[in-house]
Amino acid sequence: MKKYNIIKWFMMSAISLSVISCDNSLDEVVYSSVTEQNYNFSEEDFVPTLLSIYPPLRAFPQHWGFWTTQESTTDEIVMPPTATGWDDGGIYRVMHYHLWNSEHKCIEGMWGCFYEGILLCNKVIEQIENGKIPAPSSTLKEQGLAELRAMRAYYYWMVCDNFGDAPLVTTMEQVLPEKTSRKEIFDFIVNELKISIPQLNDVHSGEMYGRMNKWAGIALLANVYLNAEIYTGDAHWEECIAQCDEIINSGIFELSSNYKDAFRAQGVESSKEVLFTIPFDKVLGAGNIFHMVSWQSELRKKFDLAATPWGSGTSMAITQFIDTYQEGDSRLDDTWLHGQQYDSEGNMLYGIYEYPGEPLIINKDIPNASYVTEMQGYRMNKYEVEPGTTDNSNTDMPLFRYAQILMMKAECLLRTNKSGAGELVTAVRKRAFKDNPSKAIVTDDQLKENSSYNYGYVDNYIVSDPGNQDIVPYGRMYDELGWEFVWETLRRRDAIRFGVFTKKSWLSHKPQGDYRTVFPIPEKVLISNPMLSQNPNYTK
Repeated sequence: MKKYNIIKWFMMSAISLSVISCDNSLDEVVYSSVTEQNYNFSEEDFVPTLLSIYPPLRAFPQHWGFWTTQESTTDEIVMPPTATGWDDGGIYRVMHYHLWNSEHKCIEGMWGCFYEGILLCNKVIEQIENGKIPAPSSTLKEQGLAELRAMRAYYYWMVCDNFGDAPLVTTMEQVLPEKTSRKEIFDFIVNELKISIPQLNDVHSGEMYGRMNKWAGIALLANVYLNAEIYTGDAHWEECIAQCDEIINSGIFELSSNYKDAFRAQGVESSKEVLFTIPFDKVLGAGNIFHMVSWQSELRKKFDLAATPWGSGTSMAITQFIDTYQEGDSRLDDTWLHGQQYDSEGNMLYGIYEYPGEPLIINKDIPNASYVTEMQGYRMNKYEVEPGTTDNSNTDMPLFRYAQILMMKAECLLRTNKSGAGELVTAVRKRAFKDNPSKAIVTDDQLKENSSYNYGYVDNYIVSDPGNQDIVPYGRMYDELGWEFVWETLRRRDAIRFGVFTKKSWLSHKPQGDYRTVFPIPEKVLISNPMLSQNPNYTK
């Protein structure tokens, strides 16, 4: 099945969503004769209604939500103001500074996205279980319920990872929920996945593209186990290895020949590397706007876009991170746009804001997080942007890749003092060092070395305050994760697990307290539900 047809199914699900979202407990004004109460669902509604749980994912790349909280809070990417704006009341900078509060728009958007997905899952589960939505067969009913429960577990993993203690709601019963402990949410996620995975569809293509199948469920469980020590205080390294081995030993998956293949605008539906992804379409399934946020406006001419990127752009690499790349690593060019820029016909592009008429040369050095010029900071080059792209891209956003499976197992082997991590990481590195294969080789002992990141607070391009200089355990492994997965919303989680997130300084960031490994519950949520209390140490 082509991605276009999959997106059409997602669009059909929006119709089902509009039907199932009505609630007769409110004094509503009905503008249509069709309501949930009088609509007779048929078997043809089964799949579209099932797919109504996925649209919340399309908010992930937005600059006002999930992506910003996962990347711009870390040592990889910063979103500074420019001559054309990109301050928006400081909401992007405070993420870099770790000075967010409970009224932050990105945190509010993230919470809403997760719980929208959870409530959709709850609603459809109830409708299928009570026979409101008939299934075409008992097999499809079983698979559908497993898919719903596994996706609900995914959304709850996001809640557990980002907010810690939070409401755990599994029905549509209208009560104000209290907080559930992070460990209880973790246990719920693990239990739901253990029950669901054996019943999930094991097809890895066609109509299951972009959906929670068996392999995506296993990858999810591996991720949950990988971070278990953060969530519960107890490590589950061996359990993570077991899940990774199930995927590896299946023989279904492999690394793509080229690093960029997983981020192409077309053809990824048949990828053996992408396990789970968010499908996008510039018309039918909008949401991927990385190019609009990151690029300087003249880059429209380089890529023959149908829309002009927003001003000078933001979302750029932190210089200290770029300096960690090893010589010859092709992922630098595959991930970051830099150097002299040309239009699609080979003509030089020029600055138009601070440097009108000067050659547009994107350089790596940025002075701080307070302001950058149109030519400072490497920009996004990871997700392909086709000619004719509007303000939304056709390129999908992978959430789980086979490379991550290999790297998760490698990290767990290191942490359990077992051999073999170097071989796994070397396999991932090979495609990045095709011109010099010997440079791809890394050993277990090298992965245990300190990070190569030059941590410290930067003042006018120079590290003026080194801050915490403790060795990062398995720091080279941490570096490898950065080079492979930057832009993919993994870095915050990795930085917390490796002890970097609240300890180290980078660019204009200094540590602000360990409590910031979780975000505050949005103020609007607290106001609407007096049963909830704020996460520790956060004030309005």
